[in-house]
Amino acid sequence: MPQASSPALGQTMAEHAMNHLSCRSAARRNRWMGYACPVVIRSGPFCVGACLHVATVCTTHGKHMATQNPPVSQTRAFTTVFMIEMWERFGYYGMQALIIYYMVQRLGFADDRANLTWSAAAALIYVAPAIGGWIGDKILGTRRTMLLGAGILALGYALMTVPTENTWALFGSLGVIVVGNGLFKANAGNLVRKIYEGDDSRIDSAFTIYYMAVNIGSTFSMLLTPWIKDYVNDTWGHELGWHAAFGICCVGLIVGLVIYSFLRASMRHVGSAPDQLPVNKSHLMAVLGVGVLAVGGSAVVLQYEWLARVFVIIAGVVVLGIFIHLIRASAKGERAGLIAALVLTIQTMFFFIFYQQMSTSLNLFALRNVDPSFDIFGMHLWDWKPAQFQSFNPIWIMLLSPILALLYTRAGKSGKDISIAAKFALGFAAVAVGFFIYSAAAQFTTLPGKTTSWIMVWGYGSSSLGELLVSGLGLAMIARYVPARMGGFMMGAYFVASGISQYLGGIVANYASVPHDITDPLQTMPIYTSLFFKLGVAGVICTLIALAVLPLMKKLSSEHHANNDATDAPLPTIGSEQ
Repeated sequence: MPQASSPALGQTMAEHAMNHLSCRSAARRNRWMGYACPVVIRSGPFCVGACLHVATVCTTHGKHMATQNPPVSQTRAFTTVFMIEMWERFGYYGMQALIIYYMVQRLGFADDRANLTWSAAAALIYVAPAIGGWIGDKILGTRRTMLLGAGILALGYALMTVPTENTWALFGSLGVIVVGNGLFKANAGNLVRKIYEGDDSRIDSAFTIYYMAVNIGSTFSMLLTPWIKDYVNDTWGHELGWHAAFGICCVGLIVGLVIYSFLRASMRHVGSAPDQLPVNKSHLMAVLGVGVLAVGGSAVVLQYEWLARVFVIIAGVVVLGIFIHLIRASAKGERAGLIAALVLTIQTMFFFIFYQQMSTSLNLFALRNVDPSFDIFGMHLWDWKPAQFQSFNPIWIMLLSPILALLYTRAGKSGKDISIAAKFALGFAAVAVGFFIYSAAAQFTTLPGKTTSWIMVWGYGSSSLGELLVSGLGLAMIARYVPARMGGFMMGAYFVASGISQYLGGIVANYASVPHDITDPLQTMPIYTSLFFKLGVAGVICTLIALAVLPLMKKLSSEHHANNDATDAPLPTIGSEQ
């Protein structure tokens, strides 16, 4: 990507006018995305570009301009965030690939307890960024909060390397990961937006590439950690392989932080207002203190199932309360957009119930009922470890994203671009097809009770297409329909709603829980395929509901656009962040 340029001295009136309009455009988008600080402040004869990374003061005569910071390559700054995001996702998905197996095989959890424990952890992990983003914007600074989160994540994975079967040790480690993810996740994405603030033409492309970091990191870690686990267990025994694999997740975070330390100069101009000030030690200690309490609270929630249910109920009430508050506080012309956002948020919640099956029921299905051998026309290609099948999700995301981007671009140029609501309907249809593929596993067996690995390939392919069409558009939906001043509230509600769905997905996965005394794959196969068929039917129902509300969504969208100015630059419509 081209470098950011600095304003030249002796600027003409026309050039100044173009810069002024660019500042106004950036201000509209910043307000629209719910940022606390505007990009442009008008004061008397001056216009001040208060964008943190390039603050420009220009006279009305357009004679002189000065910047607070020297020109810095946008590409270099973006590369810095890209690299730490890639290694952070390497750590997280490397852990996710094994966590259910660790609970079932190492700690002896029953399927239902493992499903609900991990789903409760995933719910907390999804909810936490709603708070972490606020801490980054208002308390510590976006850049500092991201780095603090990365360090805490490294600590969480390091704690999982301790060879113990104590469940509180696991829950405490997951609690640390919840806090670290909350501090890291929202702020890393915000830094990308800040790097390209005021550059509408590049921000969508930047986010598309940024989500490639997510998928590159997750692909390699999901392939690597299962192999390390088996290699160390086979070589040294004593179940040390699990902890060695979690140690690799910690190493990933450390590598990301080391890379950042070498490239940190490129990020000095990027961040929120607190980043420009010396560290407020009292604020830092307060955040760390609350973080310690959050770790303990998370561990307790994971230990006690009833408490997790209470948490989900409270979270649901909070989401509903936020929507009621926003709708009541909105002007008449804003309500259509908010109702549209509510409808699409509910649909997104249903999607995440399907999505959570990848790390729960589908993961255990791969362990018990999938032949690890990949063969084509009678020729053996390779063997796949059960936990590695999850890597097909990011692999398909990387393959399908550019295709969808091309189709979206062509449809837009020809005036045939379909609405977000219609894409949601298509996404549910793709998810339904994926689960029908899984449900047909018993018809394509290679060994008694073992289905061909290709079932997983094509099932993940269809489900990943659905993910791109639904989850990949979720944040774009919030940005498109929600008024600027409500953006922060609504983004938090979206994260909380997604977290609720993670837990509900674990409850659904328990319909395929296999009792300890059943080990014959011929007996476990119908347990899983029955659930997958029901999920396929549920996907069809969701598709029909999404199609049924299309006229309503079209009406709401028309009313919204009739009463609100068109947005400057929607969030990316390609890429999905889990």
